[in-house]
Amino acid sequence: MAASQKLNFSSRCWESRQLEEEQEEQVEQVEQEGDSATMFDVFTANMREKIVLQRLVAIARLPCDVADRTEVGAYYEKLNFQLSKRHTWDHTTGLLLIYPSCLLHIVESSREVLVAVLKDLKEQQSDGALLEAPKVVFMAHNPQCRLFQQWSYKVLNADQVTGGLGAKGPEDEEGNTETLLCCVLSALQKLSEHLETSKALPGSVLDETPELIVSQEVLDRLLAREELQNPQQYLQAYNSPLNISMDFGQTIRSSCLSTV
Repeated sequence: MAASQKLNFSSRCWESRQLEEEQEEQVEQVEQEGDSATMFDVFTANMREKIVLQRLVAIARLPCDVADRTEVGAYYEKLNFQLSKRHTWDHTTGLLLIYPSCLLHIVESSREVLVAVLKDLKEQQSDGALLEAPKVVFMAHNPQCRLFQQWSYKVLNADQVTGGLGAKGPEDEEGNTETLLCCVLSALQKLSEHLETSKALPGSVLDETPELIVSQEVLDRLLAREELQNPQQYLQAYNSPLNISMDFGQTIRSSCLSTV
């Protein structure tokens, strides 16, 4: 529990720092544009969204018998199409990076779409057909902007996943989950900044600058961390009722978690 609270605190700090950096960049842009934009435009930029944006970062292992990793990308293309038909106004963006032995998936959309993705991951976990041991790395609620402008996937070669960000990794295997998590989030932020300047697809940017790819070693270490919840645990906590003690003014999770 203490490790989970510490990890949540680190995630909130990262979100706060990212928000401050985004606001500073927006203010600089306003100053450069002069009278063409106002401070009101800066702080109401997220009003363009038709939904309350949320961002999911998840990881999972690939089964050893996966012959064609493009099947994983095709599966999620089909899932996104089905969700877009079901949630017409909920525009989904993100990136699926398929490594030789695992994957990193970022999904940006509404709460309903992300819950559907988590439920699908839970079913994959039970069936064991396409993915193994999925983990929820990070969930951002109402971020200021999207990291990606559309959803796409990229199959990475073995030589692309060994020299990227965090390739060396922390020397200490114990107690550095926060460092690994921040390594992944920082890499995604840097990739987003490159996409803004190049206006190219993520796959092309990663081919040109493979150092932006989070190393497979970092993801393997995160997959081994017990403090990260799997989709079933996350959905159980998400759907469990709150018990509010009027005597002490404390809010606690129900000890009897509901199932999805």
